[in-house]
Amino acid sequence: MASSDNVRKIDEAFDNIFTTTGFEFHKFKIGWYNDCVDTPFKLDCPSDTLAYLTISTPNMFEKSFLPYITRVDCLDARDPIDQCVDTELQKVKEALPDQEIEIIHDYDLHPNRRPKVLVQTAGHVAGSAFYYQRKHMQKDPWDKDKNIFGVSIHPKYGGWFAFRGVVIFKDIQVPDLEQKDPPDVLPTDELKQELLERFNDRWQDWSYRDIIPVEGKYSEQQKLYFGTAPKDRKQLLESMTKSHDA
Repeated sequence: MASSDNVRKIDEAFDNIFTTTGFEFHKFKIGWYNDCVDTPFKLDCPSDTLAYLTISTPNMFEKSFLPYITRVDCLDARDPIDQCVDTELQKVKEALPDQEIEIIHDYDLHPNRRPKVLVQTAGHVAGSAFYYQRKHMQKDPWDKDKNIFGVSIHPKYGGWFAFRGVVIFKDIQVPDLEQKDPPDVLPTDELKQELLERFNDRWQDWSYRDIIPVEGKYSEQQKLYFGTAPKDRKQLLESMTKSHDA
């Protein structure tokens, strides 16, 4: 069982680590997540186990990633962004060495290639971003055989953010934690349809990310990075590193 002091200490650690580096975090109970996913995706923890969903906001690229690549030799890494994020998340373990902590990244897979956590569902139950799916339409306008993939929209950043992982405190139980629904920023079927069609039919043009007015979005430099094929990013990062150092 967790005391309020323990949870406050954890909150303070997240604040100290993330709020100046372009990340957000949102508390949830594992049971909220498990209630929303099929059996293969359930997390093996008691329902009241405390977890935090972590998001990178638009300014993470400039506040964390560019400084990281100037001081760490990571340009040959499989994914330098993932390495940077993992470095930040590991700071939670360093700050709270007495806690039993498990970190599951958004890209972590089981041997059968099944994701270890469905981050969009975790983000929804944590109240961080509404995970819009066709089931949220009052009238489904598409053919029943057409695949329509869902997408999450943040109330401040629209689609200009990314889920980065879940930090689970396996020894902390929070039975009294109250769940908050994510803001439904698309109140009509027309807006939901527009979002899902933008995302499913032309996600490459970035337009689904601006389905609502936003407080911040990716810089042109960041859009260039994510719009570049992974195999070509090393040369781009080398030039970004030189510019950042200048």
